[in-house]
Amino acid sequence: MVEVIASFLRSLERPLILLLLFRRPRHGYELIHEFKKLTGRKLKPGFVYPFLHWLEKEGYTISHYVRRGKREAKYYKLTEKGERLLQNIRKVFSVSIRELFDDLT
Repeated sequence: MVEVIASFLRSLERPLILLLLFRRPRHGYELIHEFKKLTGRKLKPGFVYPFLHWLEKEGYTISHYVRRGKREAKYYKLTEKGERLLQNIRKVFSVSIRELFDDLT
């Protein structure tokens, strides 16, 4: 059962990152931290940062640096294209889950 739950959560990693970015711009470490608060699972930086770079390359996010003290953090924000992608994912999940529960009852 634990493996099934872990597998399900892995399938939600990308959509949850998009949702967190939709709520407000965030940097990679913040995404890792927020994902753990939501799911109890820690995302690996080796997953998060390549995904963020891909999102930016494909035009789903834009980024900018923010200096805090001596450090700079790269914040990512969804573009309109990224918001449309999230809306499409939401539609897929809402229809599929509704249909699944209708079939079960």
